[in-house]
Amino acid sequence: MKKFDAFLPFLGLFLIACEDDTPIDAPDPTPVEYTSGTADFTNYVAIGNSLTAGFSDNALFEDGQLASFPNMLAGNFALAGGGSFEIPLMADNLGGMTLGGNPIAGNRLILSFLGESPAPVEVVGQGSTEVSNKLTGTYNNMGVPGSKSYELLAPGYGSVTGVAMGTANPYFARFSSSESATVIGDAAAQGATFFTLWTGANDILIYATGGGTGVDQTGNLDPSTYSRNDITDPNVFAGSLDAMLQAMTANGADGVIANLPNVTDIPYFTTVPHNPIPLDEATAGFLNSAEAYGAYNAGLAQLQQLNLITEEELAKRTISFSPGEGNAVVIMDEDLTDLTGFNPALTNMRQATEEDLMVLTSRSFIGTLADPNNPTSINGVAVPLADQWVLTPEEQATVETALMSYNQTIAGLATAYDLAFVDANALLNELKENGFQQADGSVVDATFATGGGFSLDGVHPSPRGYAIVANAFVAAINTKYNSNLPDVNPLNYTGLYID
Repeated sequence: MKKFDAFLPFLGLFLIACEDDTPIDAPDPTPVEYTSGTADFTNYVAIGNSLTAGFSDNALFEDGQLASFPNMLAGNFALAGGGSFEIPLMADNLGGMTLGGNPIAGNRLILSFLGESPAPVEVVGQGSTEVSNKLTGTYNNMGVPGSKSYELLAPGYGSVTGVAMGTANPYFARFSSSESATVIGDAAAQGATFFTLWTGANDILIYATGGGTGVDQTGNLDPSTYSRNDITDPNVFAGSLDAMLQAMTANGADGVIANLPNVTDIPYFTTVPHNPIPLDEATAGFLNSAEAYGAYNAGLAQLQQLNLITEEELAKRTISFSPGEGNAVVIMDEDLTDLTGFNPALTNMRQATEEDLMVLTSRSFIGTLADPNNPTSINGVAVPLADQWVLTPEEQATVETALMSYNQTIAGLATAYDLAFVDANALLNELKENGFQQADGSVVDATFATGGGFSLDGVHPSPRGYAIVANAFVAAINTKYNSNLPDVNPLNYTGLYID
């Protein structure tokens, strides 16, 4: 069998001279006077998670922070009375972090062309950002990568001591005002006249990127009992968001809030096919034989003949391979009926379908050996993929239910607090389905590595993608507050860092 490798694909204006060729001086364009409308951009504070911080290519680094959508907005706000915008910059462009000299976060990704096919790899070197080297002052970009909604309200979330204990966030610990500070407390203390709030993605996303290995905590109002991969209870999410908005609007600040995109629209779940396995005739024959999956299929057939399972379930669970390309991987599926009581060999495995979403990281795992000394122990073929490598339809439904509830809450709070609203869900769906055409005729879309909209981690936008996000915020602000801020030009920002 061939080893599986994911292969990554890779207006001009004309002047017409006058008949006598006499040059004509064009009049100077009338300068645009930008106005904030009814908003006040004097002191802008951005609150959120990695999407606010400018996280991309699986890391936070200087250039990415400068290309964050809040920094783009701040540049526009400066045209209409906006003040300075301070960012808690990382120490370099590598992105790695240390605590007490020990690495605790990896470097950013770049696309390497050194292997058989292009693949993301970490930039070489040790990042010089030491978490315990506290920054001083206040910072307008309060985006904290990895944060969940309720964590932005948690005392001690910026504790350096807590980072070592796993109870605090290393990114916030670098610039928190004290060991007991909260993100929202530090944000509100700045007396913002205008704010953006975009948070809640991690309350769902970490469950999804983990292949649904966490628990849906709907009904559990105590987030201190949650595991990292769990989905936050919708009421906990709603209460957290409401508390943030109360704090930020207490002194009359205006702002804009965004809803959450669907995880099925990001390259992390749309890049690796469910059927990437090429087989020769001999290998396909062996896998279908009684020595491999033939015995499993026979056991299922026996249960169906005894009316212990339906024909539908038999068809869903039967595993079959064919010579050539396009064989589906074998996965474990916890939502299948447990048949081990009838036969211990009938575990919860089946072949993936196009409804299953393989996570991006599976591209480098499928086709490897579970046992380096056993050439037949091929992950995804002879050895089923564990739950962490795939988001099944049932798990997708769980994500969708939480997303709908969260987004309903966000829309309702936008109305209740009279804020501008950005439909990021629709925006990211449009990026996936059609892309956004640029002034030079190019199209930015959600294709992994080559589309220009997403970075190499498959989750976070590229700088060009963040520019598209910034323009959605600009449009919402202009509509709500009668400002006339200009668009950001996405072509001024890279779609992919090339080192």
